[in-house]
Amino acid sequence: MRPVEHIRERQSVQQAHYHHTPDSRTRHGRFGHVVVVTLIDRDLPGQAERAIVRCMTSSDSPENAAENPETPAAPTGVAAMDWTAASADPQYRAAVVDLLGALAYGELAAFERLAEDAKLAPTMADKAELAKMASAEFHHFERLRDRLAEIGEEPTQAMEPFVAAYDGFHKQTAPSDWLEGLVKAYVGDSIASDFYREVAARLDSDTRALVLAVLDDTGHGGFAVEKVRAAIEADPRVGGRLALWARRLMGEALSQSQRVVADRDALSTMLVGGVADGFDLAEVGRMFSRITEAHTKRMAALGLAA
Repeated sequence: MRPVEHIRERQSVQQAHYHHTPDSRTRHGRFGHVVVVTLIDRDLPGQAERAIVRCMTSSDSPENAAENPETPAAPTGVAAMDWTAASADPQYRAAVVDLLGALAYGELAAFERLAEDAKLAPTMADKAELAKMASAEFHHFERLRDRLAEIGEEPTQAMEPFVAAYDGFHKQTAPSDWLEGLVKAYVGDSIASDFYREVAARLDSDTRALVLAVLDDTGHGGFAVEKVRAAIEADPRVGGRLALWARRLMGEALSQSQRVVADRDALSTMLVGGVADGFDLAEVGRMFSRITEAHTKRMAALGLAA
C-alpha cells in the first residue's frame, strides 16, 4: 500500500470516514483501488476539524500480491479473548453493542425486503423460495436480538441509530422488477456481509462466532445466480441493464457502510485501532480491495460485467 497524500496526524480522533473508488489508475500505470480515510477530530476549531486525510492505492498486479501476502495470523489481543474478558473495556463493549445493533436491524430489514420481493416472483415455487429465505433472515435477527438482551442491552435501543442508514439504502435501491430484486439481495447483501466478516476477525471469540453464524448464506446466492443467468441466456439484453444496476448497488452499499461506521464513535474507533485490534490505515485499503475483488467474482458468477 503506498501513501499518496498525508496531511497531518493527531492523537485525539473521534470519527473515521471512508471513501472507496474501484479501478483507479496508480502512478505506475496499473489499475488498483483508492481509499480515502478521513479521521475527524472534534477538538480542532472550525474548518480545521479534519485532522487526517490519507489516500492509498493498491495494485491488483501479481507483483503487488507478492509484496503483501494474505497469510492468516493467529488471534491476538481481544480476538483471543472471550466476551467476559473483552467486555471489561467499556469502549469495546459499546462498539460491539453498535455492531450487533447494526446487524440486527440489517437482518430485520432483509426479512421485510425478501417478503416484499416475493410479491414480484413469477411462479409459486419462486415465491416459496423467497419466503423460506425471509424466514432464515428473521431467525438471524432473533439470535442477535436475544444476544443483546443477554448482555444487558435493550435491542430496540441498540438498533435505533442504524434505522436511517438502512432505510435510506433500501429507499435508494428499490428494485423495479424481479431480477433487480434478486441481484440486489445477492450483490448488495454480500457486500455488507463481506464488510462485517472483516470486522468479525477482530472481535472476541464469542461475538465473532455469533456474527459469522448470522452471516451464513441463506441459500439466496445459488438461487439468484441460477435465475439471473437463465434470464440473460433467454434475453442477452438483460445483462447490460443488470450490470449497471449492480454497479449502482456497489456504490450505495459502500456509502451505507461509511455512514454506519462514521456516525458511531465507538465503532469507528475500533475499526481504526483505537479499541481492540482495529485496522490500521493500510489495512483499510486492503480490506476494501478484498471486498471489491469478491464483488467482481460475484458479478462474474451472475454472468455480468463488473
